Amino acid sequence: MRRLEKIGLVGIGLIAGVSLSLHFAAMAEKEIPATPLPVEELRAFTEVFAHIKNSYVEPVTDKKLFTEAINGMLNGLDPHSAYLDADAFKDLQVGTQGEFGGLGIEVGMEEGLIKVISPIEDTPAFIAGVKSGDLILKLDDALVKGMSLNDAVKRMRGKPGSKLILTILRKGETKPITITVVRAVIKVQSVKAKLLESGYGFIRVTQFQEHTGENLATALDKMVKDNKGSLKGLILDLRNDPGGLLDGAVAVSAAFLSRDALVVYTEGRTEEAKMRLTASPENYLRGNSQNDYLKNIPPSIKSVPLVVLVNGGSASASEIVAGALQDHKRGVIMGTQTFGKGSVQTVLPLGNNTAIKLTTARYYTPNGRSIQAKGIVPDILVEDPATAGAESIFRVRESDLDKHLINDKQADDKGDFSKKTDGTPKNKTDTLPAVEFGGKNDYQLNQALNLLKGMQILQGK
Repeated sequence: MRRLEKIGLVGIGLIAGVSLSLHFAAMAEKEIPATPLPVEELRAFTEVFAHIKNSYVEPVTDKKLFTEAINGMLNGLDPHSAYLDADAFKDLQVGTQGEFGGLGIEVGMEEGLIKVISPIEDTPAFIAGVKSGDLILKLDDALVKGMSLNDAVKRMRGKPGSKLILTILRKGETKPITITVVRAVIKVQSVKAKLLESGYGFIRVTQFQEHTGENLATALDKMVKDNKGSLKGLILDLRNDPGGLLDGAVAVSAAFLSRDALVVYTEGRTEEAKMRLTASPENYLRGNSQNDYLKNIPPSIKSVPLVVLVNGGSASASEIVAGALQDHKRGVIMGTQTFGKGSVQTVLPLGNNTAIKLTTARYYTPNGRSIQAKGIVPDILVEDPATAGAESIFRVRESDLDKHLINDKQADDKGDFSKKTDGTPKNKTDTLPAVEFGGKNDYQLNQALNLLKGMQILQGK
């Protein structure tokens, strides 16, 4: 029995120049149990294969036909199962280190075009002015219509320093606009931290990467020391965080929860798909690391008043953290309803450096809630006036994706996502107004800070 590395994914979409995030767990491959083959279906497949080989207008290689057949099988299951060729598999593994080449946009498909789910902060696409909700019509001179998402993403990747011209459809513009983006080696800063004012800290997690837990521990330790040993309140910002490493989500949760508290559990058809991950070093330390970086964070972090900011761009690993902190009543969740990706994908290598990404489990919060196609509902709903109503109308969420898994814990698969605040029909190609997270005019952040100050006053009384 050969060794096989299985990788559980907890990110969303595909990212041009940003690989989906991974949770590595090495294990022996079990023998696939023998099952009767569907004779009639196999006969139909071989007949179609023969017709294409003999009669298609141009010669087609066997490799292309089989690759497209695999693609079709996986793409027909759900939005997150896919075939990974050698380049995609390599990018998937490299991306977890927070350094990769490309544009820096998270994308999906809508009506045959590439839809920008979110440009990632401080990347070439973000700087060039690409916005959430943009529909990409052309990549250089190549029309996107008819391309697969994987093919489009391949075209967006490229040598750092090379240029790509995006032709974009954007609501409010009378004709397509063009944006030139210079590809770069992208280094995403996973954790950003600062003191908002004396006693009140701000931590932003942009993605869950290999070193997110360590970076968070370092930032918390420095913040407490810079504030003379204690904090009055802390804001954890997970807005527009598309997800990432599962062990990173466990690490961030463990920083604020008591040891061994349940963070998340998964359920699937196989024994390997059934996990219970607690706030314990064995669940967040990668590989054979013996350095428990959370061991020495200031003890006050476990009890400091905490507000967690989320929005419709907070997905998967972000939702695991928000759900765990909410269920354990460790922090107040504030903002708008999250993306709603509650499934786990496992990457199974096939040989020749290729793999398949297969949905193998659903995950649940400690109290047994499914996030799938629903998301995390904030304890306090706070919309930014600049984007009021726009999130529920314009932002792409899990429940909008074709063939998405249903939420097995509730009959209403749509959750609250279909609500409209003003009753006015809007075009889904509109873009969300830009908000500088952590800036002076960040309305949700200011409301979180006000809440923390109010909590401090109540504690004093």
